[in-house]
Amino acid sequence: MNKFYNTNSFKLWSKLGQRAVFGLGMLEIIKKHKDLIVVTADVSTSAGLDRFRKNFKDNYVDVGIAEQNMIGIAAGMASEGHKVITTTFSPFQTLRCSEQIKVMLGYMKIKVVMVGLASGLVLGPLGFTHCSIEDISLLRSIPNISIVCPSDPTEVIKATEASINYDRSVYIRLTGSSNTRQIYAEDYDFKIGESITLKNGTDISIISNGSIIAECLDTANFLETKGISVEVINMHTIKPLDKKKLNEIFLNKKLIVSVEEHNVIGGLSSSIAEEMSELKNKPPLIKIGINDFYSSGGSYEFLKSVYKIKSEDISNTILKYYEQS
Repeated sequence: MNKFYNTNSFKLWSKLGQRAVFGLGMLEIIKKHKDLIVVTADVSTSAGLDRFRKNFKDNYVDVGIAEQNMIGIAAGMASEGHKVITTTFSPFQTLRCSEQIKVMLGYMKIKVVMVGLASGLVLGPLGFTHCSIEDISLLRSIPNISIVCPSDPTEVIKATEASINYDRSVYIRLTGSSNTRQIYAEDYDFKIGESITLKNGTDISIISNGSIIAECLDTANFLETKGISVEVINMHTIKPLDKKKLNEIFLNKKLIVSVEEHNVIGGLSSSIAEEMSELKNKPPLIKIGINDFYSSGGSYEFLKSVYKIKSEDISNTILKYYEQS
């Protein structure tokens, strides 16, 4: 077992949250990858990278608030043989840079790892200029880009390490705030494209990713008290999907529920539905997520309630289906 991954660290990381732990993880990752360059758009503090910036000056480039240039600079460094990570807040990492990502990373196949900070609804107090519910749908449509959404801070570091060694560009979507739920208590194997079963069950499969998966685990535990056996799958990789696991679920479950902190159009649920469309006999799919409208700004918990992605809302949606079926 890697000494960096231990139970005490996992507990601490859950308190710090995904953004801070990304920066903490980079201090460890740089030990293995001396040629690694981190390129940011004025977010060293927001990305937890202040210590990295001070201790590895030759491995850190801050382009200022110039996100499109950030992608161009990163692609240039990567084309010269460096391993490169870019990071800024999710909407600026993805939507603002969409053409640069398409041309340089997708079309030209230059390998860069992009880390989107604070995706989903966590920046709700700043409004939907800063919330990010469209990033997956945008990048899914660009060839040669993989997409990973870690469930907790431990998985953030696992995903970053795996992405650096992956054979194509990867977008890592960070969600949640500090004091997030700890999903993993022990070290485990992480592979891009291979989902992880967090809880076994025979009736329903809830498929999710990101920090919202904590709400799914609470839902599963509640439904067990109602006599419904629920499996929870961490589909951390949206592209490429774990088709082997999905086909197993399609054959053996009475109901599939997708839960995502993203627009239900173009994200995880759409990916699952696309796979299901090729089957003749398939279980129903309930798609739970951001229902294609912009709310007014508000706290993280408020917005999760607005979009009905808290555990009690997910439970009620599933129970309503059971009552009607």
